Amino acid sequence: MKLHPLVVLMSGLALSGCVAGMAVSAAGLAAQSARGAPQSNASLQPEARKACEAYAAQYGAVHVIDVEQHSTSKIIVWGTVGEGQQRQSFQCDFGTKMTGFKLRPITPRR
Repeated sequence: MKLHPLVVLMSGLALSGCVAGMAVSAAGLAAQSARGAPQSNASLQPEARKACEAYAAQYGAVHVIDVEQHSTSKIIVWGTVGEGQQRQSFQCDFGTKMTGFKLRPITPRR
């Protein structure tokens, strides 16, 4: 059986693209392995709570509702500040330090 030279050439090009893709994939995996697995900051939850409470205190009395490990490196603290009609909810983001703080008004139910 005789193969057409064009078929042989096209097969070779297709395989070389596949090999190149495998090489890129292997290089990406090696780089990720060298970086290591991301470290969890779960042990920082008490520190996150304290930092967020301290920051929120400038808006009034603080009540923390929840501290959640949102991702490997992000802790979110939720709570309220203030009293009565002046009460607001807050969300505080924490990595290895406080990275964000949002206040939202709490509208009374009718």
